[in-house]
Amino acid sequence: MIRKLLVANRAEIARRIFRTCRALGIETVAVFAEETDPHVREADTAVGIGSFLDGAAIIEAARRSGADAIHPGYGFLSENAEFARAVTAAGLIWIGPAPDAIEAMGDKIRAKKLVSAADVPVLDGDDTFPLLIKAAAGGGGRGMRVVTEPGELRPALAAAAAEARSAFGDGTVFTEPYLPNARHVEVQVLGDRHGRIWVVGDRDCSVQRRHQKIVEEAPAPGLSSEVRAALHRHARAAAETVGYQNAGTVEFLVDGERIFFLEMNTRLQVEHPVTEAVSDLDLVAWQIAIAEGRELPAEPPAPAGHAVEVRLYAEDPAAGFAPQTGRLRAFGFEAPGVRVDSGVEAGSEVGVRYDAMLAKIISYGPDRASAIRLLADALRRGVLHGLTTNLGLLRAILADEDFVAGRVDTALLERKLAAWTGESEDHPVRKAALAAAVGSAVRTAASAGVQARIPVAWRNVPSRERVRTYRCGGTEYAVGYASRGGRIESSWLPGVSVVSVTADRVVLDDHGVRETYRVTAVDGGADVHGPSGSYDFHAVPIFQDPAANLAAGSLLASMPGLVVAVHVSEGDQVAAGDPIVVLEAMKMQQTLSASADGVVASVTAEVGRQVAAGEVLAVIDSGS
Repeated sequence: MIRKLLVANRAEIARRIFRTCRALGIETVAVFAEETDPHVREADTAVGIGSFLDGAAIIEAARRSGADAIHPGYGFLSENAEFARAVTAAGLIWIGPAPDAIEAMGDKIRAKKLVSAADVPVLDGDDTFPLLIKAAAGGGGRGMRVVTEPGELRPALAAAAAEARSAFGDGTVFTEPYLPNARHVEVQVLGDRHGRIWVVGDRDCSVQRRHQKIVEEAPAPGLSSEVRAALHRHARAAAETVGYQNAGTVEFLVDGERIFFLEMNTRLQVEHPVTEAVSDLDLVAWQIAIAEGRELPAEPPAPAGHAVEVRLYAEDPAAGFAPQTGRLRAFGFEAPGVRVDSGVEAGSEVGVRYDAMLAKIISYGPDRASAIRLLADALRRGVLHGLTTNLGLLRAILADEDFVAGRVDTALLERKLAAWTGESEDHPVRKAALAAAVGSAVRTAASAGVQARIPVAWRNVPSRERVRTYRCGGTEYAVGYASRGGRIESSWLPGVSVVSVTADRVVLDDHGVRETYRVTAVDGGADVHGPSGSYDFHAVPIFQDPAANLAAGSLLASMPGLVVAVHVSEGDQVAAGDPIVVLEAMKMQQTLSASADGVVASVTAEVGRQVAAGEVLAVIDSGS
């Protein structure tokens, strides 16, 4: 029986495993590279390591702390067969599948051959475009590229291999036909050491960006009974081919009534909470039970209700999902009927070393409509300040008529991204900007010294309003307001008036509807939370910094990250589209290319150097 368990992972998955351990009476051990991570404080003991990919250091941490078992979580070493063997060789209990199963399914080329022999349908063919390039040794969208024309294939293969090598230590890639309008559906399986395999329902993971899931739900909506039964049958067959033990997932593409095996993830999946919600199972508890040798009952519980999960990422959807870094000033999404699995908290610093996911927010209801409504309300009420995230995008997805109707496929986000990140919510942002401006005005007046008796927002030219300019989400808002008759008024938003205002609370009237906003001052700007959610407003200086003027042709870092490749030198002739610099952040690589033909005038980027978003990496003289 396991008495002390080390989690060889961090952030939300470590905290989630600790939660189950506490319920089972198992002591916990955290490993960490940054001791300020929230998961470190939640463990009974913690050991510092240099890297979560250093298996020897993790096993030594287990020995030093007295742990008798290791749970790998997901990512990092969770699907590393050699690490699994090393754990058992050290006399520790490995909470995961047998190493042979990890190897068989970890190589996606080999996995397709194995399941095909068990009559599981697979995608074959590499001569018909469009094609999808995939990493043989990993998942999570790393190393994936869509190729629509033969001329794109060679550079796409090179880029995919480089990203796969960086993420998984193996640059092997393969291609398969790309089905842009198919659905991504997966089946949860559990297997014990006694030969019994459970199929624990299915979930839809079709809403994706960069081939990475951001919305998942269980059960998968709109499947025919025949397709659902076939998915479960094929998932069982895939698990049986490797004598599977533990909790894993078999993933498929569903194109109409056609089903194709994608891969089997032998580890626990990020989206396992939706299956837990509808099955009333604790999958981590069953992982531990299976590792201890317990037998699964004859049948799993029948699913009931519906669950939806969204992944909250530190990224900017309007800027190509570029990763974002910084400190979270406020963070909270707790609400009735909603579960939050988070790796961060207020005050957490988000850097570029790890995946960009901040949290998973999961709702459960008696039916799909109820679950969507609960989750949408939690995202609206949630408070988040300090980082640009995909929160607005998630809210737009949950409100979309196609999503609500269950009309989902893997290309849905790509088709609707412009609408989901457009200006449809501009009016709510403008009201929040008005609240920021007038709240800041009252705060400024309250802190005044010699001018304390002068009314808030007073001007000696009454016809002209004061103006505060903020930037929020890449858009500038120049908010006008004035003091008239002892009250703050604004003509900036027709039909919207200021009812009352203090330094931290503003009440607005929008055509007869009153709304309350909470305002917190931050570095000359303001964090605002109101009926439509949270917004960060950054003050725009009245006078532009001369240093902000950039040379024509400057190539700027699109995100904070590490320079992993520089393809040019000063004096090189380049053509539009030529790769110049490759950045890596949060396990993703991005190639920055020349925007026009020209000559490289200067290169400041150096391999191995950390750069900030907006930093000049090179200058290309186009001669114009």
